[in-house]
Amino acid sequence: MQQALKYAAEQATRFEQELFDLLKIPSVSTDPAYAPHVQQAAEWVAGQLKVIGVTAEIIPTGRHPIVYGEWMGAGPNAKTVLIYGHYDVQPADKADGWSTDPFEPVVKDGVVYARGATDDKGQFFTHLKAVEAILKTEGTLPVNVKFLIEGEEESGGESLAQYVREHGQRFAADVCIISDGSMPSVDTPTIVYSVRGIVGFEIIVHGPATDLHSGMFGGTVHNPIQALAEIIAQLHHPDGSVNVPGFYDDVVPLSEAERQMIASGGGYTFEQWQQTTGAPADWGEKQYTINERIGARPTLEFTGFAGGYAGQGLKNVIPARAIAKGSARLVANQDPQKTFDQIKAQVERLAPPTVRVEVNYLASGLPAAVDVNHPAMQAAVNAYQHGWGYAPVFKREGGSLPIVADLNNHVGMPVLLVGYGLDTDGIHGPNEHYALSMFHKGIETSIHFLYEVSKL
Repeated sequence: MQQALKYAAEQATRFEQELFDLLKIPSVSTDPAYAPHVQQAAEWVAGQLKVIGVTAEIIPTGRHPIVYGEWMGAGPNAKTVLIYGHYDVQPADKADGWSTDPFEPVVKDGVVYARGATDDKGQFFTHLKAVEAILKTEGTLPVNVKFLIEGEEESGGESLAQYVREHGQRFAADVCIISDGSMPSVDTPTIVYSVRGIVGFEIIVHGPATDLHSGMFGGTVHNPIQALAEIIAQLHHPDGSVNVPGFYDDVVPLSEAERQMIASGGGYTFEQWQQTTGAPADWGEKQYTINERIGARPTLEFTGFAGGYAGQGLKNVIPARAIAKGSARLVANQDPQKTFDQIKAQVERLAPPTVRVEVNYLASGLPAAVDVNHPAMQAAVNAYQHGWGYAPVFKREGGSLPIVADLNNHVGMPVLLVGYGLDTDGIHGPNEHYALSMFHKGIETSIHFLYEVSKL
């Protein structure tokens, strides 16, 4: 192992340049115009796996390809580690507020700025380089390794979810590790033991048959924008809880022990939360802390609202319709379809007879949790202590990563979320960045993890 760590240190500059080459590929999965670049990124990743001695193939799907690789030379009695990541990224344009071109990596003060630097190219690449370091120095690995790198994580992940349901045993392993997250500070490494599920939906309110003159018909037609706003406003109680009958029925109450673990798991202080969000004050269920609300409580949020005219000047019309996009983040034991049905029924109840309401399902993913006492968790704890230099804390993640539940339910393995980024890395926003020191510490930690798993 020491030779592998030495190799990784000696090859640090080359590892960085290879990461920059990957970051230059605008693999935006949500926009069909970028499909050739997504394919290019898949081929680049597969090529890297082959170069380091891992068998690799590109699996076509209905949309973007899956890259699968494996090295099974440790033998049938050795442990197997599945490494998941995604090579696709969120859209980015300099006009969004970037200081530099998002697909031309720029290094400032030891930090690389580029779309995908943290989410997730820089993070999954740590594991690939760890495997390389061991293979190039030892000629073998202490465990068998499988790579599962997808190209649709930022656009739903439906292709991989379907493939896992149909061919899940191909990815069978003793443990899966995912580095697609962050920690509050470099001295507070974090293991996520729970991710929330999600169900996305849209509400469309139809009013008049066509846009109408607001002077001639205002006051007689219920404006769809107003009606939609009235419906949305009623979907929360004044205390911030969700006003949907049955919404909380399946939520498992937090035990005092878990509340203490969340409290000791880093997370945000109020000042850090305020600095990060820029919001003047927090909102929501006051009987729960900010960190409990972020990861341990279900939520209902609206992410888009449109209707009528919003261009320059005025256009005095009552629009024929208005639309809102929303999503509910779900905690363990909640079912996305059941939750959608509850939301749909409540919206229909709240809709006045002056408009017609349409509620459409858009996408979903199941919540998932891993037992913090699982032996694989201890392997991750030991790896952090050796490779990172600090013992990790445990936390619930507010976001959703459907692949966790897919692998847990259809393949049957613990999934560890071991992030190597920082909460302040600007994921999904302008000027996304990644400290190169954390990139290299991630490689060291991954090397230790593979050896720790071999001891289980």
